[in-house]
Parts: sequence; C-alpha cells; structure tokens
Amino acid sequence: MEIREVDEDFAVAGQISPESMARLAERGFVAVICNRPDAEEPGQPGIDAMRAAAQDAGLAFHHIPVSGGTFPEPAIAAFRAVRLGTDGPMLAYCRTGTRSITLETLANPHNRPLSRRLQDAQVAGYDLSAMADRFGDRSVSSRSPGHGQSNKS
Repeated sequence: MEIREVDEDFAVAGQISPESMARLAERGFVAVICNRPDAEEPGQPGIDAMRAAAQDAGLAFHHIPVSGGTFPEPAIAAFRAVRLGTDGPMLAYCRTGTRSITLETLANPHNRPLSRRLQDAQVAGYDLSAMADRFGDRSVSSRSPGHGQSNKS
C-alpha cells in the first residue's frame, strides 16, 4: 500500500484492501474516503467489505464515487463536507489516487490558492497542471454552499 501524503491531515492512495484498514488506523488515520464506484473493475474489493473493515478498525468510512473523469458538484461538495467535518488524518483512495487528489484540489477544503493546491498535488506525485483551467477559483466565497451525499457509516 503506497500512501502519498498531501498534508498533515490528508493522504491519497491507489486501491487499498480491506486488510489495509487496521494498518491505516495504526498509522493514525481516523477516516477513509473511497472515490471508486462499486464494481468498477473485476477483482476490486466491494464497498460493503471495505466499509465493514474500516468500521472494524475504528475508522469512519465515506463513499463518494466519481468516474469517467467527471467531477459533479454534489461529489465535490460531499468531499469538502467530509474533509471539513473530520477531526484527524484521513486517506482518500481510488484506482490510482488521481481522482482522490483531483477531488481534494476541486473541493479546496482549506481555501488555498490554486498554485498551492497544484503544488501540494505535485509534491504528492500527481501533476494536475494540465487540468488547472478546470479548477478555477474554488474558494468558499466564490460559490454557493451545496450538500452532497457521503454515505458515511
């Protein structure tokens, strides 16, 4: 399991296993966000198994699936709400980590300028510069509040 630290409270990873949840808890994570649709590809652990393993390890689990390179506003709002509503380190995962770091960059939970968000992604090993025009000004004051579903368990 390769974990890429973005900041002191957030990291991303590619697909993890149910067995990874106990190790994540031991490392100090308090919550996990899955950004993959269930059954996206053969052999992927099912969302119910991931949720159960997270709960068994004492982790909050959130399922905010996105696919096809699209990032709908409800998913961005749900991601932001989970990030802002979680006290402690969290890990978001998808197939490679790219969707998760993209959602973090779009959600902008710390109201950081775009240059800082792109730099944070780059330090974590993700070059999002080609998508910079899609990120725009995503500060809290620049958009109306929204509510999404996080399927928290």
